[in-house]
Amino acid sequence: MVVLLLIAGMSVFPAYSGKAAALTKPPLTKEDCVKCHPGPPADIATAGGKHRYVPCMGCHAGHPPTVKKPIPQCSKCHLKTRKAHYELRDCLTCHKNPHTPLIISLAGTEACKNCHAQQIAQLRDNKSKHSALNCSTCHSVHRQVPQCTQCHKPHGGELAAAECNKCHKAHMPKVVTYADDIPSKDCGTCHRQAFDLLNSGLAKHKTLACAFCHKARHRMVPKCQDCHGTPHPAAMIAKFKKCGDCHSIAHNLS
Repeated sequence: MVVLLLIAGMSVFPAYSGKAAALTKPPLTKEDCVKCHPGPPADIATAGGKHRYVPCMGCHAGHPPTVKKPIPQCSKCHLKTRKAHYELRDCLTCHKNPHTPLIISLAGTEACKNCHAQQIAQLRDNKSKHSALNCSTCHSVHRQVPQCTQCHKPHGGELAAAECNKCHKAHMPKVVTYADDIPSKDCGTCHRQAFDLLNSGLAKHKTLACAFCHKARHRMVPKCQDCHGTPHPAAMIAKFKKCGDCHSIAHNLS
């Protein structure tokens, strides 16, 4: 009788211990995941952005067959930020691989405007040929800024590609502005006659940079009185209403 009980106990104990082992099964770790999935951890380390700080199980709640849908929606985390960008549908249109969210495939202007509203407004409000282009025409890769000479020839051989943005802003290229310290030789690339006349003259204007008179905006022509006031008697001013009647032009004073 005692032997039979012992045998029965031995037959029950293994089954019970198996269930207990199943209940105490340790959770999966990154070391477990990488045994079958070496690619995603390597991708995240390369271009994962803030995903680098999230463990595998932070997104994937489990593994089939225990969990039927191990791949979560992006909105699980990103809608909580309440930013317009994260309210866009179809995140994978631009972010093809959630393990490399920094590698972005540009889909078009609609997706771009949520983060780059200022640039879109500049294109819309300052019409040029650039306004008709999709963002991805120039920015084939996110955050890539192409050189202007990729499409445009420089005004002259002396200008390098990096100098285009001294006067032209890519999203409103027709609104030409420049800093006060822009070299006059850069202006001379397009305005050669004025530049040569100024440099061959003897007047004090020769010592001034083009930007000193044509301040900060292309085609802005100042009045002589802005600097010189009215140095002549009223009778002379009444007879010769324009300074150029006597002094030719500012670049070649007589």
